[in-house]
Amino acid sequence: MSYTPRLQEKYSTEIISGLTEQFGYKTVMQVPKLQKIILSQGVGDAVGDKKLIDNAVEDLTRIAGQRAVATISKKDISNFKLRKGMPIGTKVTLRGAKMYDFLDRLISVALPRTRDFRGIPAKGFDGRGNFNMGVKEHIIFPEIDIDKVSRIMGMDITFVTTAQSDEEGKALLDAFGFPFTKK
Repeated sequence: MSYTPRLQEKYSTEIISGLTEQFGYKTVMQVPKLQKIILSQGVGDAVGDKKLIDNAVEDLTRIAGQRAVATISKKDISNFKLRKGMPIGTKVTLRGAKMYDFLDRLISVALPRTRDFRGIPAKGFDGRGNFNMGVKEHIIFPEIDIDKVSRIMGMDITFVTTAQSDEEGKALLDAFGFPFTKK
């Protein structure tokens, strides 16, 4: 028996038909879909302390359910005491079932745990249907044990879709149950 994430099943059964009605697509291939989710953290203080990168990779791996990698600097910046090739952040790209599992956990568990959560403003679209958002505290994810965290860090989350416009991308994320703020 194979496992299919809840949101992936919802996409194939409900969302495709709903978006086809809404935008009048002629084929199923025109319906926008979620391609990948990218989680990234910048660890600026890693210049002075190399253990911060190891802890950030460990935390991001736990959150994503997939191995995170350290990102390295591409050039020297003397004002920040930064040299080319030094690790300065972490990232992980999720696709397929892990992507849908992460999206489900983000929408139903992590975001509601945010302090004073009133929804996410829909101003993070890039003009091509992709959405970017930031999270100030990575401890909102249930995989992170708050007692073992040395530093609370934020992260950026990018949702890459096949949508042609921001309107289509927002409709897709709305159909998944994304908590956008109401105007």
